[in-house]
Amino acid sequence: MEQRGPAERNWLLVLEGMADPVLRSRDFTRRALTAWRWLPVRTPAAREAVEDVLLLVSEVVANACLHGGGPGVLVLDCTDERLRIEVTDSNPAAPAPAGDTRDPRQPGGHGLVIVDRLARAWGTRPGAAGKCVWVEVAYPAALSGACPGPR
Repeated sequence: MEQRGPAERNWLLVLEGMADPVLRSRDFTRRALTAWRWLPVRTPAAREAVEDVLLLVSEVVANACLHGGGPGVLVLDCTDERLRIEVTDSNPAAPAPAGDTRDPRQPGGHGLVIVDRLARAWGTRPGAAGKCVWVEVAYPAALSGACPGPR
């Protein structure tokens, strides 16, 4: 685990070459959420917010594994307004919905639908050797306290 930027609010995990990157990313995110006082949860709304964040991390890391040539890094950046999740990969192509060609009897193909529904915003930006997919969620009003760092 590495932290870059304001140590209290910006966490970075190198995923390149890591075994089980989705599981490791979820564990890393849980540790960050605990440090930022999102955990332990005290209300159903706070529990839902944490579960949404963990699902979003799982989706963007899994998409990097399946479609991006493998994840590079995971960055979590928390302010008192939002949590930003960033995952890099080596594929410069922007993610695209599975579309109507997907067999509905087969699992998968719903990742971007989930991201679109749970995130307040998401997108991509080009990287030095691929792209970065970013996702933002609002800081939940149900949580007491705020992420440390600049406001």
